[in-house]
Amino acid sequence: MGFLCSLAFSMQFLLLFSSLFSTTLLTTCLPLNHSTTTHHHECHQHESYALLQFKESFVISKYASYNPFSYPKTLSWIPSTDCCHWDGIQCHDLTGHVIGIHLRSSQLYGSMDPNSTLFSLLHLQSLDLSDNDFNHSQIPPKIGELSRLRYLSLSHVNENTFSGEVPPQLSQLSNLLSLDLCSYTLQPVPYDLINHLQLKASTLTSLTQNSTRLEHLRLSFVTISSSLPHSLTNLTSLQRLSLYNCKMHGEFPVGIFHLPNLTHLDLGRNQHLRGIMPNFHSRKLVSINLHRTSFYGTLPTSIENLTSLDWFAISDCNFYGTIPSSLGNLTQLAQFYVTDNGFEGKLAVDMFWKLKMLNTLDLSNNRLSLFSKESAVNKTTVPPIQWLGLGSCNLSGEVPTWIMNLTSLYHLDLFHNNLQGEIPYFLFMLENLTVLDLAENMLEGQIELYMLSKLKRIKFLGLGGGNKLSFIEGKNTSNLTFLSQIQTLDLSSCNLVRFPKFIQHLQELTELYLSNNGIKTIPSWIWNRTTLQVLDISKNSLMGEISPSICNLQSLGYLDLSSNNLVGMIPSCLGSFSQSLQFLRLSKNKLTGNIPETYVKGNSLQFIDFGSNRLHGPLPRQLINCRMLEFLDVSFNHFNDSFPFWLGSLPILNVISLRNNKFHGAIMCPSKCIFVKLHIIDLSHNDFSGNLSSDIIKNFRSMTLSSPSDPVQFKDDLYHFQQSSVDVSLFLFRMFNKGVVMNYLGRQYLHHMVAIDLSCNKISGEIPEIMGSLNSLVVLNLSNNMFTGTIPSSLGKISNLEVLDLSFNSLSGNIPQQLTELTFLDFFNVSFNNLSGPIPENKQFSTFEDNSYKGNKGLCGIQLVKKCEDHSKLPLPTHDGDQDSESGSLFELYWMVILIGYGGGLVAGLALGNAFSGDVFILLKRKF
Repeated sequence: MGFLCSLAFSMQFLLLFSSLFSTTLLTTCLPLNHSTTTHHHECHQHESYALLQFKESFVISKYASYNPFSYPKTLSWIPSTDCCHWDGIQCHDLTGHVIGIHLRSSQLYGSMDPNSTLFSLLHLQSLDLSDNDFNHSQIPPKIGELSRLRYLSLSHVNENTFSGEVPPQLSQLSNLLSLDLCSYTLQPVPYDLINHLQLKASTLTSLTQNSTRLEHLRLSFVTISSSLPHSLTNLTSLQRLSLYNCKMHGEFPVGIFHLPNLTHLDLGRNQHLRGIMPNFHSRKLVSINLHRTSFYGTLPTSIENLTSLDWFAISDCNFYGTIPSSLGNLTQLAQFYVTDNGFEGKLAVDMFWKLKMLNTLDLSNNRLSLFSKESAVNKTTVPPIQWLGLGSCNLSGEVPTWIMNLTSLYHLDLFHNNLQGEIPYFLFMLENLTVLDLAENMLEGQIELYMLSKLKRIKFLGLGGGNKLSFIEGKNTSNLTFLSQIQTLDLSSCNLVRFPKFIQHLQELTELYLSNNGIKTIPSWIWNRTTLQVLDISKNSLMGEISPSICNLQSLGYLDLSSNNLVGMIPSCLGSFSQSLQFLRLSKNKLTGNIPETYVKGNSLQFIDFGSNRLHGPLPRQLINCRMLEFLDVSFNHFNDSFPFWLGSLPILNVISLRNNKFHGAIMCPSKCIFVKLHIIDLSHNDFSGNLSSDIIKNFRSMTLSSPSDPVQFKDDLYHFQQSSVDVSLFLFRMFNKGVVMNYLGRQYLHHMVAIDLSCNKISGEIPEIMGSLNSLVVLNLSNNMFTGTIPSSLGKISNLEVLDLSFNSLSGNIPQQLTELTFLDFFNVSFNNLSGPIPENKQFSTFEDNSYKGNKGLCGIQLVKKCEDHSKLPLPTHDGDQDSESGSLFELYWMVILIGYGGGLVAGLALGNAFSGDVFILLKRKF
């Protein structure tokens, strides 16, 4: 049910981030308003001239401002009138000098002249040019000459922006009280949003050292790419600090939390920014946003001292421990987001009922065990909660009855719990619900259409996955106007044997999930639903060919028809019918013929999975047009081709699986080819032959860390792979080991996975010594080939290696003692070679059983029947704190990355499993 949970939380993240960002917009990016006062002295002529010259350098365009109430203020600037009476101009009452220019949302379009006459107005104290379009021009260095400036706002919406480096001269404005350079968006923040402004660390340091009276510092979406200077802790007048999405890193100066006047702190979406929560003393903090940072540690009980706190967002961080009951004393708290952390322990939800202002409560994706004292809950005691997120919170038993008293709810997420019994009817009486997600539970019973008639606002309905529900349409499906507003419908695992007829009445439907049912045919009317962006009918019983009419769905971004009984050829239009298509999965069918060659330039494909079909022929070279491609799987087919070296030119390709085909010839490039982002390549079970060239190994540069002891560089390389997809919040990673299924939970398994599998080919010659330079490798499988020579000692430098399989080759010589340096090695197999000499002895190698060494008559050691006669060997290096490891039998590796989602992008997941041991899957969550 991997994708159902993705959907369930895609809407959650959309609403969460909309809520987060709307609040960010209100508290972070909106510039200050200044009213124009009545003036008693006429404007100076040279200042009037300077303003007119500034006006002439721009044109008026209604598209230059996003504010719907924008208007061209400069139209009132007429030479024959006193400039002190012009719209947006403020003059000093006594001297007549221009001291304020307030042109926010004035529909100005054009480039800013570096020598603009604006900078001759040396008496300026306030300058607001926000929400205009300056055509990506740079902020002029002459801004530093306006030494009297107290208020400066150059903020912008979306692409209407200044760009380039913020001039260091800005730090000369020692009188500044408010600086606003941030950008904001009217839409949910896209993952690839470009920060157009850059601010050097030295400029930021100088600014905070010189402008010591700052009260408001708004730099959201300005690329800083450094740690924060400690001089920020000296800004005792600071009230608002907004550094959202500034690509900051390092440790956050904890003293900033203690600034005596600080009310709003926004550090969200700085993934590499670390920090801890201090003991709080101040009572002034109103909002704290640490969403998607690397803040860690526990929440102090002293958080109860933040009695003014209204908005608290620490979602997608690294917090752990218990949620302190003292939170129940924050009587002003309205929004509370702690989703995607490591909080654990029992938590009584009743503590939140004391918070009479609370409208958003999101505890999803933690290790909490929630309970409630039912007797204490009634309509008069609960706060006006509108958003309730309890996904993955270990809820068990029946759906809590206290939910019926939350009559203001519009978002209810109970995804992935252990809820049992029938769905209570009171859920369908919550008339304000727009989102209802009950997927991935153990609910049962029947759902009839008439039960949904009260949900007249419902847009997202998730009933599938894990549940044992039967969806019954009833006899009368002609009058279904109460369902027409549904945009996302999830009926996966609902025991359906045919397409529900009522779906054709859902006029606004954009996402449809019907996986894990028994549907055999797709009705023709579905191809007329041109609004569809997501269509998932995987794991059904679909028969026949894929209709060419599928190419009518030109808005489609995600298509999954995998695990069915489809036959025939792939429609030729699938590579070109939709510029928005990102995810294409047709694996595990009976499709035949060649892969279509119509992949047009500019397509958006990121994920292609044609694995486990009966396809043949060569790989189409037109795949080179898929410049956004991250994942390609054509395994378990009948492709007959040489090594597709040309894939190396795809700039963000992460995963290639050509497993179990008829690829042949040497693995080499006729010319230089660099796989820039490749982290997993599976060429196993083919007919590759010849020597393994050192040149091809050199091209796997993304498998090399600059410093083996520091994985930060590798994580940065994977950052794009994660973020071009949707946020991955929960992994259920299953791997076959020692004949049983082992579960691994957490995103770290995506972060560190790098693999090469060349097993079961006819590759000969020596293993290149340069293989040891791929020091980020986690898995290296060269088994079942014709390698000769010795095991390179350089393999001991691959410090992250967990799996090394060199079995069934013709290797000779000793097992290098350098391999004892591989302290993470969990699986090691050199069986059936011509190795000789003693097996290295250390804690790691003592865990490998004799099966790892059999078939090598010359080997001896304590693991074998044949003991070594001479034990006088040099001492081997030992390491403290070796991690516990398990020995196991791993004959084959099968890699599958499931990229799920649309809109904000696709979610990346990774599963490792034995090819002969059944399906391996990964559970993913998607949030907007």
